[in-house]
Amino acid sequence: MMRPFEMAPAEGGLDLSGRIALVTGGGTGIGLIIAKSFAEHGAKVYITGRRMEVLEKAASESSLEGQLVPLQMDVTNKDSIRNAVQVVAQNDGKLDVLVNNAGIAGPTTFFPFISDKSAPEHVNLGDNLFEKSRFESWNEVLQTNTVAPFFVTMGFLSLLEKAAKSRASGEGETSSVINISSAGASMNLSMNSFTYPVSKAGINHLSQSMSIEFAVNKIPVRVNCIEPGMFPSELMGTREELTKVAKEPRPGGFMAAPIGRAGKDEELGMAAVFLASRAGGFTNGIVMRVDGGLALVNP
Repeated sequence: MMRPFEMAPAEGGLDLSGRIALVTGGGTGIGLIIAKSFAEHGAKVYITGRRMEVLEKAASESSLEGQLVPLQMDVTNKDSIRNAVQVVAQNDGKLDVLVNNAGIAGPTTFFPFISDKSAPEHVNLGDNLFEKSRFESWNEVLQTNTVAPFFVTMGFLSLLEKAAKSRASGEGETSSVINISSAGASMNLSMNSFTYPVSKAGINHLSQSMSIEFAVNKIPVRVNCIEPGMFPSELMGTREELTKVAKEPRPGGFMAAPIGRAGKDEELGMAAVFLASRAGGFTNGIVMRVDGGLALVNP
């Protein structure tokens, strides 16, 4: 018998055995890092995205046989979300963990001339940003990065509630929603894009709003947010590419992250495992930075 001041073994609190998780954008990058971390801790993980071949490749190349399940879903399409909800409901009847990770930078939202004072476009900054920016690009980025997590969460909310209520542990059980933001959300610098950091600041606010509304309405679903820094992804680049630039300021920034390297898979994966597991059961409505201090030195 444990004395009152003793802690349970750490692995027990982080065990996800029997849990059903779903990670949007789970076939590559940050989403795949998180999905693999969940599976390594015992969860069955649906990895979703628009490109089925990418999802199937990720699942087939994983050593976690049968624990990564490809599921095609477009997070910006309600019918596609409904179909994914139906698949999970029929197969498992519940969802314990939802990770809203899918995101885009947008094709015409990054403009190096914002910070490059030698660029000809920098001279007439306002005129060039006005002419080169597109309403369609803003809409696309905001729809995917900020609006889609709302629809996906609400679509799966009943299954998240069922999961919390199905556990035998008793009162206080919750399911977990984890929204993936960006270190850029905590910076007032544009980092050569007004669109992307605004969309990520929006997901921070949405996360806290949902966590509060679920709490006051007695919905047993926690909502937290992770702000990653430099991790390998289709957006950020490969680990090799990030290793080369990690000691230098990002374009548009003032300083490199104090830690001077890209993030390791386990550093991000275990942050998500904590928020998804019993160990994180008392954590709700937070924004967790996992960025090596990048946002600390770039205001």
